[in-house]
Order: sequence, then C-alpha cells, then structure tokens
Amino acid sequence: MKGQKITLGILLLNLFIAFLGIGLVIPVLPALLDELGITGTTVGYLTATFALAQLIVSPIAGKAADRFGRKILIVIGLFIFGLSEFLFGIGKEIAMLFFSRFLGGVSAAFIMPAVTAFIADITNFDTRPKALGYMSAAISTGFIIGPGIGGFLAEFGSRIPFFFAGGLGAIAGVLSIVLLSEPDRSEQNMENGAEGKKSIKRIFAPKYSFAFMLIFITSFGLAAFESFFSLFVDHKFQFRPSEIAIVIMGGAILGAVSQVILFDKLTRFLGEIKLIRYSLIVSAVLVYCMTVVHSYFYILLVTCIVFVGFDLFRPAVTSYLSNMAGDEQGFVGGMNSMFTSLANISGPIIGGILFDIDIDYPYYFAAVVLALGVVLSWLWTKAADSSNEKKTGVADY
Repeated sequence: MKGQKITLGILLLNLFIAFLGIGLVIPVLPALLDELGITGTTVGYLTATFALAQLIVSPIAGKAADRFGRKILIVIGLFIFGLSEFLFGIGKEIAMLFFSRFLGGVSAAFIMPAVTAFIADITNFDTRPKALGYMSAAISTGFIIGPGIGGFLAEFGSRIPFFFAGGLGAIAGVLSIVLLSEPDRSEQNMENGAEGKKSIKRIFAPKYSFAFMLIFITSFGLAAFESFFSLFVDHKFQFRPSEIAIVIMGGAILGAVSQVILFDKLTRFLGEIKLIRYSLIVSAVLVYCMTVVHSYFYILLVTCIVFVGFDLFRPAVTSYLSNMAGDEQGFVGGMNSMFTSLANISGPIIGGILFDIDIDYPYYFAAVVLALGVVLSWLWTKAADSSNEKKTGVADY
C-alpha cells in the first residue's frame, strides 16, 4: 500500500510538471501571436494540429500501453513534450509552429492513456475515483502555478516560458525513468494490445458508447471555449498577461480544490452520470455568461466557476470508463484520448472561424454544444435505467 501511494505521488508529480509547462505559455500566447501576425483561424488550425496528432497516435499508444507497459510510454511522451515546447520557442515561421504542435499532440497521446491505465493498475474499484480526482487536481494545479510563472517569465521575453516548459518536460521524463516502476499486470492484460480487430466493435459496446459520444460532444464545445480564452479577454478587455494569469489561476485553484474535496463525495452521492450532467449544465450556462459580463470581477467569478464544471466532468467520465474497462484500461484510455482529439480538431477550427467573425461567437457555439451534451446525458440515464430494469427489475440510477 505504501509503495502504491509513492508511485501515485510520482505519477501526479510528473503530470503536475508537464501541465505546469503547458500552463506557462497561456498568458504570453496573445503577444506571441500578435508578433507573428496570426489570426484566430490560424490559432484554430494550430490547436487542431495538436488534436490531429493525438487522434492518430492515441489508439496506437493505448494498445502499446497494454502490450509494452505504462512507464515507457510516459517517459517517451514527456521527452517529446519537452522537444515540442523548445521548437515552439525558437519557431519564427508558421511551419515550425505547426510541427511543434504536432509533436505536442503525439506527446499527449503517449502520456494520458498510459498514466490513466497506470493509476487503474495500482488502485481498486473503491480507491480509483479518489485517485483519478487527484490526477485531475494535479493537472489543474499545474495550470494554477503555470500561468503565474509564465506571466513573470514573459517580462524577460515572450519566448522564455516555452524554453522553461521544455526543460520541465525533460525533468519529468528523467524523474519517470529513475522513480517509476512498471506495475504488475496479468499476462492476459498485456496481450490485449494485440486484439486490434476487436477495437472498433468495442467502441460501440453499450457500456462504452454513450460515454464516448459524450466525450466527443462535450470536448467539442470545451475546445471552442478553452482555445480562445486568452485571445478573447485580450481582444475584448485588453487584459495583460498578468491579468490573464490571475483569472486562469483563480479558476484552476477552485477547480483543483473541488476535485480534491468534492469529487469523491459527489461521485459516491450522485454517481458518475448525474455528476457529468450537472457539470455540463453549470458549464453551458456560465460559458454563455462570458459573453454578457463586463467587469474584471465578474469575468474572474464566471471563469472560476466554469472551471469547476470542466474539472468535475473530466474525472467523472474517466472514472466511469475505468470502472467499466476491466482488463481493457489501455484501450479505454486510448479511445478516450481519440474521441477528445476528434472534438479538438473540429472545435477549434470552427471556433477560430467564428472568432474572426465576432469574438463572442465561439462562446455561443460552445454553450449550444454543451447543452447538447446535457441532452445526451439524459438519454444515457434512460438507457442505463432500461438496461438495469431488464437485468434486475430495478433502476440503479
């Protein structure tokens, strides 16, 4: 048990470092994009490039995590992340930026399914929701500290945060090599990666299909919100990097606290499906509110609360899928990443086009798509009720 806690702590530390590196660059993106003369549409394509790479590689990485082990995927992904940030920092041509984002997507495809599967390997049904809540909190905490450090480093140059992020990725990779040990898994579990022919059919299995559809629809809307947040507040309210950092840090702090304190309790009280639905309702309403608030205080308030909705939704879906997956943890992690990537390709592209028409349009669009996610969650509940009634005569949800 003690060894499992140490391993979990190392995994969370590495995630924290990696996402600290991602958070570092958020406040300086508007200045960098103005420097290079990049439009909102181009930002959308850059984000979509990241997601396209993640889409292509995620199914392969999920199977590889089952077949070859979790640790090697995590280590490779962290070093690729470091390289991608360094290349973005030195890039002066748009082609280099696109190549950097492609490598970033590859790194995400390697890291997230492997870490999720690793955590599933060292936890059980009762402890897994709390561990996955900690995992999401580690990611959010990286965003808490990252923008603040990025805003400070930007005073020395708009490229410095990217170099710092690249160094953090390399440090996380070294920590993984030295401190992580591959979890014990059954031989059957390790052979799941070879069952490629069954992958497509398993996507449509009732226990997975609604969750995967919801991941796609919700990530589609969230991508339109998150991809343009810093540009939105820069263009509409002329926020400086330090002000963007404060807003993001405030939201991330509240989101991380909610994950650590509330997620496990809410999951036990409501169940994953209901928690997902309520998170979507809160997120849809508040994303729309972003278009009507005007003062700095209300922007901070709305952003903080909307981050709570986002940060409770993600571990709830991951927890549900992990509990359903059994010996297919790597497969489910890869499919989760793949459907997120599909949404992250289309969402930012459409959001970028809408942003160039009117800066409020991506938020109207995101609110509508999140509302569709709410409808889907109701259908999911009805399907679960029907299935349970057929099996036991009693609905569990």
